[in-house]
Amino acid sequence: MPLAIFDLDNTLLDGDSDYLWGAYLVEIGVVDGAAYEAANEGFYADYRAGCLDIDAFLRFALRPLAEHEVQDLNRWRTEFIALRIEPIILDAARALIARHRAAGDRLLIITATNAFVTTPIAERLGIEHLIATEPELVAGRYTGAVTGIPAFQHGKVERLGHWLREHGETLAGSHFYTDSINDLPLLERVEHPAAVDPDPSLEALARERGWPVLSLRSGETQAS
Repeated sequence: MPLAIFDLDNTLLDGDSDYLWGAYLVEIGVVDGAAYEAANEGFYADYRAGCLDIDAFLRFALRPLAEHEVQDLNRWRTEFIALRIEPIILDAARALIARHRAAGDRLLIITATNAFVTTPIAERLGIEHLIATEPELVAGRYTGAVTGIPAFQHGKVERLGHWLREHGETLAGSHFYTDSINDLPLLERVEHPAAVDPDPSLEALARERGWPVLSLRSGETQAS
């Protein structure tokens, strides 16, 4: 069956769950306040500009997982999802997902944000399949390292390739929706690429190539 592939942050969500998780940890006082907030802002700006050092970012983003007990992390995550994520799940995103589900497509989220943060979000969206950056877990504790390839830029293509082989799927008839120029490698692989509330670089490229451009923030699930 055809795949409907979705980026998560700033695509299905009206915000970035990775950035917001960092901001929430600052807010509840479990990381080093101003310094952490400044680094979080800097990495997010680099991501938006398409120049993120993913290895440096993941060392930063996964450090709090290694510094705290899993039961505490799980409690904070539950609060975070309720307070910061539920309000930014876009109604038009739910409608787009429902349209692909009704068409019989297989639904998949692929995101650079780590699986600790994104697994419950995918569950709330009713999407069974998730490819995310995987934080390493050893003997019941996160180590701060990554297992396998981060699902970022060309890493998304590589991780998706593994998933396709594992599930006996192909990219025939596939759709991919994303806001970010960072996802250009995957946009160029699918049959039906679409730019969703895109950053300026992706919007310019999408219009140049004739790719659909749509806005889930404005409630438009049809391309312009």
